[in-house]
Amino acid sequence: MNKMTQRTKNNGNNGNRETFGKWLFIIVVAMFTLFIVRFAYIAITKDVQHVNLRSQAEQIYTQRRTILAKRGNIYDQHGSVLATDTSRYTLYAVLDKSQRSADGKPLYVKNKKRTARILAKYIKMPESEILKTLSKKGQSYQVEFGSAGANLSVAKMQQIKAEKLPGIGFIATPARSYPEGEFASQIIGMATPKITNKQTGQMTLVGQVGLESYFNKKLTGRNGLRQDKKDVYGYSLANSNRVVKKAINGDNIYTTLDAKVQHIMENKMTRVFKESKAESMTAVVMDAKTGKIIAASQRPTLRSKKNPVWRNMLVQDVYEPGSTMKTFALSAAIDSGHFDPNATFNSGTWQIGGGKVTDWQTSGWGVISYKDAFDLSSNVGFAHVEQNMGAKTWKKYLTRFGMFNKVNVEGMNNEVSGYSAFKGILQQANTAFGQGITVNVMQMMQGFSAIANNGKMMKPYIIDKVTDNQGKTIQKVTPKKVGQPIKASTSKKVVKMMEGVIYDQKGLGHDYQIDGYKIAGKTATAQIGGAGGYGNSDSSYLYSFVGIAPVNNPRYVMYVTLRKPHNLSKPATKMIAEVFNPTMKFILSRQKSTKQKNSGIVKVPNMVNQSSQVASDRLNKKHLVPVVIGSGQSVKRQSIASGQSSLINQRIILDTGGEYKMPDISNWSSDDVQKLTQMMGIKLKEKGSGYVTKQSIKANDSVNKSSTLTVEYSSRH
Repeated sequence: MNKMTQRTKNNGNNGNRETFGKWLFIIVVAMFTLFIVRFAYIAITKDVQHVNLRSQAEQIYTQRRTILAKRGNIYDQHGSVLATDTSRYTLYAVLDKSQRSADGKPLYVKNKKRTARILAKYIKMPESEILKTLSKKGQSYQVEFGSAGANLSVAKMQQIKAEKLPGIGFIATPARSYPEGEFASQIIGMATPKITNKQTGQMTLVGQVGLESYFNKKLTGRNGLRQDKKDVYGYSLANSNRVVKKAINGDNIYTTLDAKVQHIMENKMTRVFKESKAESMTAVVMDAKTGKIIAASQRPTLRSKKNPVWRNMLVQDVYEPGSTMKTFALSAAIDSGHFDPNATFNSGTWQIGGGKVTDWQTSGWGVISYKDAFDLSSNVGFAHVEQNMGAKTWKKYLTRFGMFNKVNVEGMNNEVSGYSAFKGILQQANTAFGQGITVNVMQMMQGFSAIANNGKMMKPYIIDKVTDNQGKTIQKVTPKKVGQPIKASTSKKVVKMMEGVIYDQKGLGHDYQIDGYKIAGKTATAQIGGAGGYGNSDSSYLYSFVGIAPVNNPRYVMYVTLRKPHNLSKPATKMIAEVFNPTMKFILSRQKSTKQKNSGIVKVPNMVNQSSQVASDRLNKKHLVPVVIGSGQSVKRQSIASGQSSLINQRIILDTGGEYKMPDISNWSSDDVQKLTQMMGIKLKEKGSGYVTKQSIKANDSVNKSSTLTVEYSSRH
C-alpha cells in the first residue's frame, strides 16, 4: 500500500515538471521571437522610441567645423594694403607631468630654469618672474604669462617655437594687421576679435571705428562649414571630410588715399605735434577738381601712447575756424558785387552792434585798402566787408558753401555739423572772420573746392571702390558736384588775392613759399572760446593755413590746423609750413614730372623670388634704379608693387631679407628714406626738408631692429 502510494506521488510530480517545461519552452520561444522581430524592426527602421539611431550616430561620430571667412582688405588708391587679416598669439606653458606624447616624450615644461631663461629673450618679463610663474604650486594644469605673453605677432611666435621648448604652446586668435603703421588711423579704424559663438568660443573680427566699422558687414564675409566623420576611437573615416557650405570672404575696400603723400604728411605731423606740444592737429590734402581726398590725418591718433583719440576729428569735432573763413567772405563779396579792393577803411578797432571788433594788431595799420585787409588779415576790414554786402546776402553764401549742412563723406560717420546763431549785428560781422560760427574740417574742404575749382563745389570722398572676393567691382564712387556757390570769374579773383597773401610784401604767408611753384593761401589765428570767454595766451588759439596750388591751374587744396600749442619756440606759421611745404612740394613735383614729355612712365615688373642680380638687371633695362638691401639671395619684397606705374629713374628698393646694411642715401628724398626704414623695420628721425645731406648710420654699417636713422635734408635750389 505504501509503495503504491509512493509511485502515484512520483507520477504526479513528473507530470507537473512536464507541464512547467512546456510553458517555459513556450515563453522562451515567444521572447526570442519577440526579440528577433524587434531587432529586425530596429535594423530596418533605425528607430527606438521615436529616436532615429542613424541620426543619433551621425551626431555622435560627425564633427562639424566652421570654415572662417577671411575679412576683406583695405587698400590705398594704388593697391597698397592698409589693413589685412593676421593672427596674434597667447603663450602658455603646460605644467601637468602626466602629459606625454604617444612615444613617451614629455609635453610639459621639464627644465623650468632653461625655459625661463630662453623665454625672457622674447617676452617683456624678467627671467625670475617667468620662473616664478612656471613654479606655481597646486594643481595647475597650465599657466599663461599675462600681458607679456599675450598679443604676440606671428614672427615672435615663430621665434619662440624655433627654440623647441617642451610644454610651451600658443593659442591663436584672429587679429588685424595695419602694415603701413601710423597711417590715417582714425579713418582706417580698427577691428578687434569678439566671441560670436558662446558655445564654441569662436572669435570673429569686428570693426570698432573708422572704415573697419562703417563697412563691417561688407568686410566680414560669411563663414563656411566642414564636416568630418570619425570612428569610436576618434579617428577620421576615409573620404568622409566634405565641405557642407563654402566660406565667402569679405569684400575689399579701396580708398582714395595715396600712401606716398600720406607717409610724408604723417611724418611731418608727428614731428610738429611733438615739438609744439599741441592739444590736437589735423591735415587734409584734396584734389579740388574731383573732391578726392589724397591724404588725411590727425593728432592724437587712434594709437597715440598718450591720450589716444578714437573719434574722427575731421567730422566729429567742430571749431571756430578764424581767418580762413575770410576766403568765403571775400568770395561772397566779390560774387555779389560788394567788394572794392581799392576802397579804404580805418583799421585797429571798430565799435559795432554794442560791441567792438579788434584786429590782431590792436593798434591797426592806419587807413588801409580792402586788398590790404586780406593780406594783413584784418578783422575790422572783414567786419566792414560783411556789413557792406549785408547779413542776408552773407548768410545766403554761407549756406551755398554748405557751412550749415553735413557733408556726409561715405566712410566717415557720426558727423557733427557746424552752426551759428547768426543773431545780432556784432555776431553776424564776426562770422566773416571766423568767430561766432563753427564748422568741421570736411565742411571747410568742400567749400575750398569751389574757390579752387572755378566755382564748382565738389563733395569730398575717400572711398574709390568696393570689390568682392573675386575682384569684381560692386560699388564705385565717382566725383559729385554739389553746388556752384560762386562764378568762375570770382574763383579766379579770390585765388589771385590768396596768392598775394603768400607773395605780397604785406602778406602774412611768406613761410609757405615753395621754390619753383606758385602757391595761393590764407593764414588764420582763431581765439578759442570757453565758458569764461576768449583766451589770450599762445595756447588759447587755433592756428591754421589753407593752401591752393598750382596758382595758374589750381588743383590741390591742403588745409592744416594746430590747436592750442603749448610750446611755440618758433612762429606757428613756420610749424605749419613744416607740414604743408614738403607735402605740397612732393605732390607738385610729381605732377610736373608726369607732364614732362621726356620723363616716361613704365610698369614695374614683379621681382619677388628672383635673384637680386636678375632683378637689378631687369630694373636697369626699364631705366629704374634698383637698391638691394639684405643678405639674402632672392627678393622677398619690393618698394613699389608689380604692375604699378612709375617714372623712369625712380628708386625701387629690393628687400632680400637676412641682415641689413645701410646704403648710401645721399640726395634721397624723404619718401624714399621712409620706404627704406619701413622695409628695414627701424625708426626714423628727420630734420629739414628737401634731399638727404647727412645720415647718422654710415653707408655699409650694420642695421638692426633697435637702430634709429637720423637724416638731415636741405633744398637743392
